[in-house]
Amino acid sequence: QVQLVESGGGLVQAGGSLRLSCAASGIIFSINGMGWYRRAPGKQRELVAVIASGGTTNYADSVKGRFTISRDNAKNLVYLQMNSLKLEDTAVYYCNAWVVAGTMVHYWGQGTQVTVSS
Repeated sequence: QVQLVESGGGLVQAGGSLRLSCAASGIIFSINGMGWYRRAPGKQRELVAVIASGGTTNYADSVKGRFTISRDNAKNLVYLQMNSLKLEDTAVYYCNAWVVAGTMVHYWGQGTQVTVSS
């Protein structure tokens, strides 16, 4: 079994920064794609950013130029650096990963709350 545990969420003023981390643990041979999604109050979950094992990244238009996703393959970690935060970035942020351990399975973290205040 694999667990994804996010950390780094919290309350920040508009214009500020936060860095989210997600650690994968358990029986892991390798991890393919990793990413961050978010769900704002009253809205559907949406993609924020994803990163392939080789480092290729993709971002939602709403966060391009402000957020940066990165990963540490040796430690099974993925990060989301969030700068110039806006009120509309307020959401629960979820980490996910495609983990290879015999077969490939998609896992989700429990989520971490990010609240941006004015």
